[in-house]
Amino acid sequence: MKLLEKTIIGNLALQNKMAMAPMTRSRASEQGLVSDLTVLYYTQRASAGLLITEAINISEQAKGSPSTPGIYTKAQIDAWQKVTKAVHEKGGKIIAQLWHTGRVGHSVDRGGILPVAPSAIAIAGQQHFTSQGPKDYETPRALETNEVKQIIQDYKQAALNAIDAGFDGVELHAAFGYLPNQFLVESANQRTDEYGGSIENRSRFVLEVMQAMVEAIGENKVAIKLSPSIPFNSMIDSNPTDLFSYLINELNNLPLLYVQLMNALFPTDNLPQYPRDVMGVFGKLSKNLVMANGGYTSETGEHELEKGIAKLISYGALFLANPDLPKRFETQAELNHPDRATMYGGGEKGYTDYPTLN
Repeated sequence: MKLLEKTIIGNLALQNKMAMAPMTRSRASEQGLVSDLTVLYYTQRASAGLLITEAINISEQAKGSPSTPGIYTKAQIDAWQKVTKAVHEKGGKIIAQLWHTGRVGHSVDRGGILPVAPSAIAIAGQQHFTSQGPKDYETPRALETNEVKQIIQDYKQAALNAIDAGFDGVELHAAFGYLPNQFLVESANQRTDEYGGSIENRSRFVLEVMQAMVEAIGENKVAIKLSPSIPFNSMIDSNPTDLFSYLINELNNLPLLYVQLMNALFPTDNLPQYPRDVMGVFGKLSKNLVMANGGYTSETGEHELEKGIAKLISYGALFLANPDLPKRFETQAELNHPDRATMYGGGEKGYTDYPTLN
């Protein structure tokens, strides 16, 4: 079974080709600190070839949702060190996913301060999960050019902090409508400076962030997650094929650990410009290793690896509910089903209490 074969990516020897996808669990303290329960959560799942953390705020400004962790204070870095140490002692490898939510946030969880974004355009037709319940999205404040450049430095510092915390690398969360994704697509970016307008300009922010992080922490330690065919969070572009083809070709100039591509998980019948075959259209363009994400089972993950474009498959909810997922795939054991009511917030229920085969 290809999923269970050992592999090497960059300088990391992985025990299989299964990654745990990043999943927000909203169990950090108000200070953005992870707890001993978080240590247990990740060590329970250390049989994954690669663990990718929940999204981690790179700064106070980056925060959009309640109870999410950070990596910009010493206390936060120290708390993550306990996680990485425990995972490494179990023989696992772990990557930090770095996060700036941009307009995907609300002032009630930001000390009354409006979210920021490339342009002052609100997300339409959705509500945000806040500490006070679902709320309509606010119109964000448009970032000044000098602020954009500061955020690039915030990502660079967060990458350095992640290495200090013991992580094996970092992944830029440039998918699902968060700040890097907002810079990329036309519906969220109507800037007139060097970060807006043409495909080249709209890609500039992501490419400068990636370049800064590679320069800071070295080759084969920086990765990126992209969602080329997902319109969620009002991510609408007239030509996503040209946009993401350009971006991936530019990323080929950087020595990345991998490029994680999300499948088209949402209906796009009214958006025919969005390719459904993400791996076939975008994955084959990447000279960096490709990780495939989104809705895979044991069988479909195996089939994806057999096609040869993706070299790793990441699993989200299945790893959430099955800490020993590789063993369950190996033995064809029955799978636990994720409890959606306990995915966000709370304590050990729905977090560290899912049973293993043993």
